Amino acid sequence: MKKLPYRIRLTIAGAVLALAVAAVWGGLKFVSVYPLDTQFAALFQRTVFDFSIAAAVLLGSIILLTLLFGRFYCSLLCPFGILQEFAALIFRRKNKPVGNYKFKYFLAALTFGALIGGSALLIRYIDPYTIFGSAVSLSAFGLVAAIAVIVLVFFKNRFFCTNICPVGAVLGLISKVSLNKIYIDNNNCVSCGLCAKSCPAGCIDSKEKRVDNETCIKCLKCLGECRKGAMKYGIRPKEEQKFNFKRREFIKAASIFVVLGLAVKAGAQIAANTAKKFKDVIFPAGAVNENRMFNKCLNCNLCVENCPNKIIEKADKDFGTIHLNYDKGEGFCKYDCHKCSDVCPSGAIKKITLEEKQKTRIGMAMIIPDKCSKCGVCAYDCPVGAITKSDGKIPVIDGSKCIGCGRCRKSCTSDAIEVFAVREQVMV
Repeated sequence: MKKLPYRIRLTIAGAVLALAVAAVWGGLKFVSVYPLDTQFAALFQRTVFDFSIAAAVLLGSIILLTLLFGRFYCSLLCPFGILQEFAALIFRRKNKPVGNYKFKYFLAALTFGALIGGSALLIRYIDPYTIFGSAVSLSAFGLVAAIAVIVLVFFKNRFFCTNICPVGAVLGLISKVSLNKIYIDNNNCVSCGLCAKSCPAGCIDSKEKRVDNETCIKCLKCLGECRKGAMKYGIRPKEEQKFNFKRREFIKAASIFVVLGLAVKAGAQIAANTAKKFKDVIFPAGAVNENRMFNKCLNCNLCVENCPNKIIEKADKDFGTIHLNYDKGEGFCKYDCHKCSDVCPSGAIKKITLEEKQKTRIGMAMIIPDKCSKCGVCAYDCPVGAITKSDGKIPVIDGSKCIGCGRCRKSCTSDAIEVFAVREQVMV
C-alpha cells in the first residue's frame, strides 16, 4: 500500500507518454486538446505572443497546480521527463545526490529572456518538449540530444530535469513555495538513507533530514521506500527554518535579472535579423512570414509528422525551422486541410479556421511559357479558380486569386509551373 501513490503516478505518466508519442505520430486528440498542448514553453509563447485564452488558462493552471502541489508537471505532463524516468528504471542505477547547481537559473534567464524578446532560437535547442518531439520524429538533432540526455540519466539520473532544463528551473522556483511538499517527519526518521537512495532527483539529505522541494520532481517513490513512515507529502506542520535572504543570494538574484534583461534585448535583435540570411521558402498558412516563423517555431516537428500530404520539411540548410517543400510527398498543400495549424502547440503556425486557410496566400504560381503544353489541366485542378484557359493559348494565372497551394504544379504534365514564396502571407 505504501507504494500505491508511486505506482498510480507512474501508470498515469506512462499513459501520458503513450499519448504524446501518438500525438506526434498521428495527431491523436484527447478531449479536444492535444496532449502536447500542455507543454510549458509552448504555452508560454502562445500566451505572451498572439495572446490565446486557451493557452493562458492552461499555463495558469500549470502554475497554480505547481503552487499547490509542487513539480508534478515534471513527472506527469512532460513526456521527455517521463522518458528519462523509464530509462532510469531500465538502467536500475543506484541514485546518488545530484545537487542544486545555480547555473540553471542563468540558463533559464537566458533562454526565456530571448523568448520574451521575440526569439525561440535558444530555447528550441534545450526545451524538453522540443527535444522529445524532434527525437520521436527522428530528426537528427532530436535523436542526438535525446541520446545524450539518456546517457546522462545512466550516470546522473534526472540531472537534466533538476539542473539543466529551463522549464524545470522555473517550476522549481515556484515549487519552492508550494503549499504541499515532500518532507521528513523527524520523530520517525532513523536516517537509514533508503529515501535518499530511491530519489531520482537526488534531493533528499537523510542525514540532515531535509528535502529540497525545488529540485523534487514529485515522483513519490520515497514515500513507499521509507519503512518507518517518516516520508510525508502534504502541508508541513512547522517549517524547518525561517526565510533568510543572504547577501550572496541577493547578488545572485540581481545577476540573474541582469542576464534576463540582456537576453530579452538579444532576443529582440535575433528576432529582427536572423531569418534574413536564409533563402525564401514557403510556409504553412498561419506562419505569416519567414521572420515570425523563424522566431516562433520550436522545431518540435509535430506538424511534419501530421501533414497528410507529407510536404512539410524539417529544419535544414535552406531554413532553420519547418517549411514547405513541394518536391516531396504529394507535392501540394491540400485545400481542405489545416492540420498543421490545428496541431502546432507554440503558435508559430497560428490557429486559423479552414476557411481562413483557404483564403491565405502562402505563395504565387507562375507558368513558364516555353515549357507549357497548353493542355489546361492546371486550370481544371486549381481549387480557387485562379487559372483560366482559352483554346490554343497558354493558361493565365490571376494573381489576385492564387494562394500558392501548388496544386497546379502537381497537375502540370510538362513541368511548366513554379510556385514562389511570398514575403508576407495575406488574405485574398
